[in-house]
Amino acid sequence: MPRALLALSIGAFGIGTTEFVVMGMLPQIADGLDVSVSAVGLLISAYAVGVVVGAPTLTALGVRFTPKQTLVALMAVFVVGNVLSALAPTYATLVVARVITALAHGSFFGVGAVAARRLVPRDKATQAISLMFAGLTLANVVGVPLGTFVAQQASWRIVPAACAVIGLVTIAGLLAWMPALTGEPTDLRSELKAFRRRQVWMVLGVTMIGFAALFAVYSYVSPILTELGGLSEGWVTPILALFGIGTTIGMLAGGRFGDRFGLKAVVGSLVLSAALLAAFALTARTPVAAVVLLVLFGAVSFAAGPVVQNKVIEAARVRGGSLVSAANQGAFNVANAVGAALGAAVLSAGYGYTAPIWVGAALALAGTVLCLVAVRTERRDTRSPDPVVVDVDVWERETACVAVR
Repeated sequence: MPRALLALSIGAFGIGTTEFVVMGMLPQIADGLDVSVSAVGLLISAYAVGVVVGAPTLTALGVRFTPKQTLVALMAVFVVGNVLSALAPTYATLVVARVITALAHGSFFGVGAVAARRLVPRDKATQAISLMFAGLTLANVVGVPLGTFVAQQASWRIVPAACAVIGLVTIAGLLAWMPALTGEPTDLRSELKAFRRRQVWMVLGVTMIGFAALFAVYSYVSPILTELGGLSEGWVTPILALFGIGTTIGMLAGGRFGDRFGLKAVVGSLVLSAALLAAFALTARTPVAAVVLLVLFGAVSFAAGPVVQNKVIEAARVRGGSLVSAANQGAFNVANAVGAALGAAVLSAGYGYTAPIWVGAALALAGTVLCLVAVRTERRDTRSPDPVVVDVDVWERETACVAVR
């Protein structure tokens, strides 16, 4: 593995920990700043706002620079935001600090995916992206539980300070290991041309609908396990840790399958997700079966993540591709909102906790149909030259540069 990929993965780990650890520190932050837990909960929404604003804005500003320069700058923003969070004297200051921190999120993953795929030979591009994104899934397995423990035993302020240190380590790794030739500066007009392509919107649609299946279930996994499965609340945390391990394994496996089968791997992931969710809905009251199926679902659904990220960059057919890559990160957030909203709708209608699971299965099937159309469109597009794919000399130079380092 190129060492630059390690730097990207460390950065992804830091960002993932920063995003999700607040959920485990709500009481400690509320006590420390003398506000209600519900008020602190708004920090989650504040972070989401920062992601939505930052992904297109900072990516657009960064197209005139190399990916290495942009990634270092984004990590600098991340460090500043976390330092401000650690030192925040008031609740309002913390809200602003969280928004600043979140600005780097979507753009880092978008630009980082473009850089990651240029660090390796073309037939390993999806694997490179999966290695970077594995840092995000590992954050839920290691970073979030550890951060929650530190907040409970010492101080919540240590956690954003530690995340700032992770950001500094990432910057050092990027400066030392990231080749300058992982992409060249472009311009906003060229990047925007990618959005004229039908295949770009097809892949973005697959992300929004297919991954909404995941969030329709995951958003309500705690009550599903306790109300349907009859498990105590104490079991939820270790089960979620198992889920996180499953997503990490699935992410890495998805990289390998994606390089070999492309969007067909996403079709397989969505079909299998629908089948697993149907089985989950039927066996949700049997604890062992429910847990096994939930973990398998996490692995299978996350396997599609690096594939769609790579495919949207390929579909762009522009020299950079950072903007469409960041747009796919936005599509993941849309999927989160759509899945959670549809799950809430069926629960509000009184259909019970199996209803979100069936909604997830339906969304997975809908995503399958859209992905099949995308596969057919991709076949037609391969008949015309693709500047991203045919630029072998540039790709080989960049790979050679990594090998020398």
